Amino acid sequence: MRLVDMIPLQYRVLAAGLLLFALVAASAVIAWTVQGWRYGQQLEKQARLHTETLNQITLASTALQRTEQDKRLALEQRLAANDQTHYRALTDAQRDQDRLRDRLATADVRLSVLLDATDTTCSGAVPATTSAGGVVHGTTRARLNPAHAQRIISITNDGDQGLIKLAACQAYLKDINLAR
Repeated sequence: MRLVDMIPLQYRVLAAGLLLFALVAASAVIAWTVQGWRYGQQLEKQARLHTETLNQITLASTALQRTEQDKRLALEQRLAANDQTHYRALTDAQRDQDRLRDRLATADVRLSVLLDATDTTCSGAVPATTSAGGVVHGTTRARLNPAHAQRIISITNDGDQGLIKLAACQAYLKDINLAR
């Protein structure tokens, strides 16, 4: 008689079921472990790719930021050069206006206006001024009062300054639009 025949049938069926259950459980544990390893490798690969992508994005962002900073620096330099140019033009115009105003004040120069030769309402013609060495007759001119001449110079000075400032503003806006 064999040892297996001495075990009652119910216990043999139970032992076979337990053995079958142990085999199924062991294969499930082994499959679970293998799937965990594979999943871990996939997660590691994804993490590495994600890190590489982030590094590439960071490098591209840094390069773009550096390019934008270079553009901004170039724009600031151009604007500073334009400011210097326009400031120089403004100071030159002011100096010229001051010089002319001083010459008018010292009667070194007199402002005059042309008179309309066809105007019949003018009662007496003012003789034209001649140069020191010639007898050239120019058009009829009238001299202005020095106070009126000073006011005219002041008005033209304001106009010149306004035009210089307008040119500076237009150059500034042009540079900004070109930088975009």
